[in-house]
Formats: sequence, C-alpha cells, structure tokens
Amino acid sequence: MNWSKKLLAAASLAVMATACSVAPSDQPAASEKTTGIDTASDWGKFVDTFLTGYFPRNPDFAVYQGRHEFDGKLPDWSEKGLADQIAFLEKTLADAQGMDPASLAGDHRFERDYLIAVVRGKLFWLKQADWPHRNPAFYTGTLDPSVYVTRPYADVDTRAKAFIAYARGVPKAAEQIRANLKTPLDPYAIDYGVNAFGGYATFFTSDARAAFADVSDDAIRADLEAATAEASKAMQGLADWLKAEKATAKVGYALGSELFSQMLVATEMVDLPISELKAIGEADLKRNQDALATACAQFAPGATMADCMAKLSLDKPQDGPVAEARRQLPELRAFLVDKDLVSIPGTEEAKVEESPPYNRQNSAYIDIPGPYEKGLPSVYYISPPDPSWAPEVQAEYIPPKKDLLFTSVHEVWPGHFLNFLHANRAKSFFGRLFVGYAYAEGWAHYTEEMMWEAGLGKGDPEVHIGQLANALLRNCRYLSAIGLHTGGMTVEQSLTMFREQCYIDEGNARQQALRGTYDPGYLNYTLGKLMIRKLRADWTAGKGGRDAWKAFHDAFLSYGGPPVPMVRAAMMEEKSAKAVF
Repeated sequence: MNWSKKLLAAASLAVMATACSVAPSDQPAASEKTTGIDTASDWGKFVDTFLTGYFPRNPDFAVYQGRHEFDGKLPDWSEKGLADQIAFLEKTLADAQGMDPASLAGDHRFERDYLIAVVRGKLFWLKQADWPHRNPAFYTGTLDPSVYVTRPYADVDTRAKAFIAYARGVPKAAEQIRANLKTPLDPYAIDYGVNAFGGYATFFTSDARAAFADVSDDAIRADLEAATAEASKAMQGLADWLKAEKATAKVGYALGSELFSQMLVATEMVDLPISELKAIGEADLKRNQDALATACAQFAPGATMADCMAKLSLDKPQDGPVAEARRQLPELRAFLVDKDLVSIPGTEEAKVEESPPYNRQNSAYIDIPGPYEKGLPSVYYISPPDPSWAPEVQAEYIPPKKDLLFTSVHEVWPGHFLNFLHANRAKSFFGRLFVGYAYAEGWAHYTEEMMWEAGLGKGDPEVHIGQLANALLRNCRYLSAIGLHTGGMTVEQSLTMFREQCYIDEGNARQQALRGTYDPGYLNYTLGKLMIRKLRADWTAGKGGRDAWKAFHDAFLSYGGPPVPMVRAAMMEEKSAKAVF
C-alpha cells in the first residue's frame, strides 16, 4: 500500500486525502502560529481562513503536518462535534462555489476547484456514507499516536508530555465512538474494530511505555503510567462492547451501486457507469495475467502459475528485508538519474528501519513528515515476521528480493517519497497539505510498471514477475471493491478471486478480502494508475513519446495531489475535468 501509517490505519475514510508530505531540509518550516498561506490576495485569505478553522477541528491532521501547538488533542466526535464539522465544510463549499471563477487568477481558479474537491470528499464520508456511525475504521487512523512515538520532532520528555495529553483524551473518545456506532453493525466491521481497539489497548500498556523508556523525569513517568492505564482500559472496553455486539450483527458492508458511484464522483471525480469501470478492471487484470504467463514461460517453463510464483519466493534476502531494501534504494535512485526519468528535488534520502512492534499490521509503509516540520527524516518501515509464528510461516512471510524491489519502488524511488518531495515544493501550499488517495497510490503503483518499462531489471523475467505480482494484487483489489460493494460479492468469493485470479497466498488473500469491506476506496491503486498511464500516452503523443516521460512526470507531480481528472484537464488544456482510461 502504503504511503503513510495513518493512511494504513484509516484505510480510506475522511483522512484519506490528508496523510503526509515531505519537509525538505532546504526550506524553513512555517511559524507554528500561521498557516503558511500568502494572504495578499482575497483567495489567499480564504484558504487561510479555511485552514485556521480546519486545524482545530482536525487536530490529528494538524499534528501530522507539523503543527505541534495541537499536540495531544483529538477531534470532538460527539454528535455536536460531527455536526459542527459538517456545517463548517458545507459553508466552506458553498462559499467557494459562490466565487466567480473569472475574478480569480489562473492558479487560484485551479486551487479553488482543488479545495472544492477535497471538501466534497470529506463530506461524502461524513454524510452520505455515514462512516462515523457505521465504520470503526473511521476512527482508528485518527487515534494513531505514532507521531509522538517515532517522529523525533522534539526531545523525548516533550513528546512524552504530548503523548500523555493524547492518552488522557482517549477515554472520552472511546465514549463518543461507542455512542456513535449504530447497531446492528456489520460483522466484518465489528471484527475490524475488535482487533484495532484491542490492539490499542495492548499498545498503551506495553509498547507505548517502552517507547518512552528514556524519560528521566519521575513525574512524567508516573503520569505516563496512569494515562496509558486509563487509555488501555477505555480501548479494551470499546473492543469488548463490539465483541458482544457480534451476536446481533447483520451483514451490511456494501455501499450499494448508487453510493459507490457517488463515492467515486465525490472523492476522485470519476463519473463512469459501474459496468464500464468493471470492464476496465477486467481488461487490465487480463493484460497482467497474460504478461505473467509469458514471463513464467521463460522463468519456470512448464510450471503452473502457482509453482512459478513459488519459485520467485525462493530468492529471499539472507540478511533480511531491511538490509536488502537499504541496498535497493541507492540503486533505484541511480536508475532514475541514469534513465533521466524524473527530476529529484532536494537531497533528502529515506531511511529504512524495522517497523515498531505496535505497527506491524502491514508488511511495509513509509512515514513522511508534514510540511510544517523541518529537517526530519522520512522512514520506510518494513515489518519482520512475528517471532511467535512457526519457523516455516516466518520464512514464507519474508518477501523475495524481486517482490521487495517493487515495494521499494512504490514506497520510495520513485513512488510515495519522490511524490512528496515534489508535493512539498508545489506552488500551491494547499497542494502540499492535501494529497488524494488515487493520486498518491495511483502514482506509486504507476511507477512500478513504468520502471520495468524503462529497463529496470534489463528484461529479466524474474524481475518482471515481481512487478506483475504487485500489479495483480491491485487488480484484485479493484475488482473486489466493485464486487463487494455493488455486485453482491461475499468475502469468501473475494478471497477466492485473490487466490485464483491473482495468485495471492491464503493468509494475504483473506486479509485483502476483509479490507475491501471497510475500505471501498482500495480500488484507487489501479484506478489512479490507469488514468495516469492514459494521460501519459495522450500528453506525450505530440511531444516525442518516451523522450517526453521526464517532462510528463515533472509536470504531473507539480500539482501536489488533486484528483487525477483535474490534473488531466490542466495538462491537456481541456475545459472540464473528466476521467479517461
């Protein structure tokens, strides 16, 4: 996946367009008391007013961007708080739509449309989808405290005090969450909530305390123990309540065709019939399956697809995936430079570390500081196998080198990390803050195939299989999202599709099928990738084809992260934004 831990935990939902961007070492962070917006124009004043209202209502978002005056605070999830959030967004939307576009400069017109798109997406999850009342995943990303635990923005005592303030707010948040979730709930949503909230309960009394072991002040240590005990109790109580609700659960994860279509329009500006979207996904699945068959015929002649993938898994890094990824990143960066594929602004490098014990629900992800931070590293985390697993299961979990190679492409060079190197230098400060799901994941997934096409691996079929394994996983996510939410697909049918059509192992296939129930937006990897591929073909057609790839990539990345159809309209000089595949 996995552009940020926050995005991982929340899956889609209201935070999906807000996770992170890079703070370059050569640009100073904005003052904590300002938004960083140039208020010389009326539009600048409008954006400044929006952010000034948005940050206090979404303090978790503000903290992740580096606004540490909001440390320790959580949103107000009471009915009054949710109503206030909706009213604020609706007024912002109405005011922005009421502006005369002709009165705005060209860049400001684009940014107005960008802001409208972001606000519409947030309102969809709050109102139409009603996620606060039906999906525990709405809350889990916002509850995530890793900014205090793993990001060295201040000394350990300062971060511990912020974490304590946050932990003291967890019991109230748990009460609000329990009051909001309307029963009977979907059983898969319940299972997700039990695991997530129960995981937080364990985290507070174990890993959280261990993370602040270097705190020397006895008073802070005592406060930490007391606050984490109460937070753990509250989260466990929430998990226990959900578990008890399983007896009366009623399957209801599907958005339905109408709401699913509204989601795509509101969050990604994609307005196509579901039947057409499904056909697009099936065609791309077939394209990748055919490519895999060709590559396997070279790599493992006569073998089944399953045996071919099993052969790929034999070549694992002897010293572990962290060491292997550390070797891969310099080579990937050098490849980008050698092939002149895209500009690399700044001198930042991503660190590679083993993921912390409390955050190993995904095999790999990158954490990228926000634009208000200064001089902090981005960290590409890779999760080790659980030591409690059987030895053969641990060995199977470690990714083969060629599979890991394209995870490193996706997360770092030239995927998420490079995306945000550019986003943080976007002319629009708004574009530095709000980077959307299909834009971010579409770009990262697009780069995997683009790197193979550019010559990564020098035609080695084993490398191609590594790329295709990642592509097929995203193909099945795309079709699973459509099937689960519009086509009556069951979780077991989704699991079978991942196993038989995309050659995913049993454990990962089940995880992916379950994710589709609470993250209907996980089709955005392939959705975004296909729109970007089509835009590249159309934009470069009259500009030299392959020779124009670098210019295309630089132009695409300059916008920050709006819906891809908006970028298409701007780059192709089209009058209106539309999705083209």
